[in-house]
Amino acid sequence: MSFESAAAAGTTRMGLGLAALGRPAYITLGRGAELPSVRTVEAMRERAFEVLDAAYENGVRYLDAARSYGRAEEFLAAWLTHRPEVRDVTVGSKWGYTYVGDWRLDADVHEVKDHSAGAFERQLAQTRALLGDRLDLYQVHSVTPESRVLTDRALQEELAALAAGGVTVGLSTSGPAQAEAIRAALALEVDGTPLFSTVQATYNLLEPSAGTALAEAHEAGVAVIVKEALANGRLAGAGDGLPPELNALAVSTGSPVDAVALAAVLQQPWADVVLSGAVTAVDVISNLHAAGIALDGGQLASLASLAEPAADYWRHRSSLPWT
Repeated sequence: MSFESAAAAGTTRMGLGLAALGRPAYITLGRGAELPSVRTVEAMRERAFEVLDAAYENGVRYLDAARSYGRAEEFLAAWLTHRPEVRDVTVGSKWGYTYVGDWRLDADVHEVKDHSAGAFERQLAQTRALLGDRLDLYQVHSVTPESRVLTDRALQEELAALAAGGVTVGLSTSGPAQAEAIRAALALEVDGTPLFSTVQATYNLLEPSAGTALAEAHEAGVAVIVKEALANGRLAGAGDGLPPELNALAVSTGSPVDAVALAAVLQQPWADVVLSGAVTAVDVISNLHAAGIALDGGQLASLASLAEPAADYWRHRSSLPWT
């Protein structure tokens, strides 16, 4: 199934990201209280199945994993085998980071970045071993303006060959210079054909700096996937840092806080798929309420005031604990 048909196949433009479900530790605030106290592989697999079931049964048709998400590809592959009737989902994954956390909460390092051709070849083989022909979209993970994929012609040709074989090729971006990375990626061609067909970027009420570049990507025919729309839990009611403007709007509309924050992203005309990073079935349902919330111009303007300088946002994100 092609990525472009993912939203059309489901009843929602929401997708499900597995970053917080495939490994014992991640940086989502409040996550620890929602997961099993003992995060064995078996317990996390069971939770992943529950969340995948809830997402699929409520219209989600895009599922997003990565090599660095611990066992996320393994869990997703097992779920697809467990649910053989599920043929109408689009499966995306990413290469470029290697998980090195050894299934430990207290690992000194959880993932290591490598955008070399060797890493691509090794990780594509690993992804294929798990997902086989169910892989629809393969993305370069966390591209920044300095990433070698933007200048390494041989690697670009390998990615183009993958695309020619029927797998959609995309990239994800991170950091305060996302817009620069997106524009550089949009300019890349191999044999006159644009290299990237999708872009996955962080965009939320606190960090909207990539918005204009994402609109340009959408206008150019590149599908846009939004990640971290809840700012790693900062916009989901976790902790004491919930913006009062967001909380007041949730109260006035009678909607969950997380759904209001997601609704503001879904109303961006360039956003093709917005990812939920839920780790419980209950949170999936709460997130999906976003599709039924229509915010007016005044409400959106109020929420726009929450934006932080990009450098400040990413500095705060880098300080979040892995729990």
